[in-house]
Amino acid sequence: MTSTTSAPPYRRPGLRVLRLFGQGPLFAVSVAVLALLVLVALLAPVLAPYDPEALDLSASLVGTTGDHLLGTDQSGRDILSRLLHGARTGLLGPLLVVGVSTLLGTLLGVVAAWRGGWVDTMLSRSMDLVFAIPGLLLAILLVSVVGSGLTAPVIAMSVAYTPYVGRLVRGIARQEKARPYIEAYRVQGWSGWTVCVRHLLPNIAPTVFAQSAMNFGYALMDLAALSFLGFGVQPPAADWGAMINEGQAAVLQGAMLPALAPSACIVLAVVAFGIVGEGLADRIAKRER
Repeated sequence: MTSTTSAPPYRRPGLRVLRLFGQGPLFAVSVAVLALLVLVALLAPVLAPYDPEALDLSASLVGTTGDHLLGTDQSGRDILSRLLHGARTGLLGPLLVVGVSTLLGTLLGVVAAWRGGWVDTMLSRSMDLVFAIPGLLLAILLVSVVGSGLTAPVIAMSVAYTPYVGRLVRGIARQEKARPYIEAYRVQGWSGWTVCVRHLLPNIAPTVFAQSAMNFGYALMDLAALSFLGFGVQPPAADWGAMINEGQAAVLQGAMLPALAPSACIVLAVVAFGIVGEGLADRIAKRER
């Protein structure tokens, strides 16, 4: 009986996420890039050589110099300083989106899988309904009611991303629920809540973590797009999406860096998150074969 009541060794709740980080040089480089982005976001006030919102019209569209390593924008603001501070809003928004959507999606998915029946049907149809609504459209509608800024896009995108997580969690939770050790715990009188919290959730956590890494990159891109369209963070605040919008006029004047630099940061971050998420997913798939 003892062997049937313990989770299989490869599914134990004590599985360490760090064991998933063995995917080769590209994966390692991506992890390093993400760590660097987080460090830059945390230390932006210390690393930035200038105030990101300080105007200097006499230095408009200055090219790369010793004083301005990436030049300045149309208003004479230092591009490097704005990029460093933009990493804060660029990472904070997606972090909130992923955190809220993962929490709600995991809760809905586990409840749907565990209870089954009409509860599963109701929650699944509700998630399908939300899934059918484009996230960007939902964000634009909410911004029109609440107003522009970071709050409305984060709320809208959190709602839009919840079904993605919920459907994933529901699927893997149903598979996990069918395993013999789950039934063994229930036969011994363990409550459903205890089994879910102590065993089911820890065992599906690596897969959810991998999906969250990919969702982070998608959310970063969506929030940057909203800022670019004028529905997110508003100038003069430093934000990568807003910087691209402001840099469009500079491109017509032959200055590429005001728009190119934040675009490169977004692409780099999204690609890095995608590689990390795919790497984690591949490692989990190999471990479960």
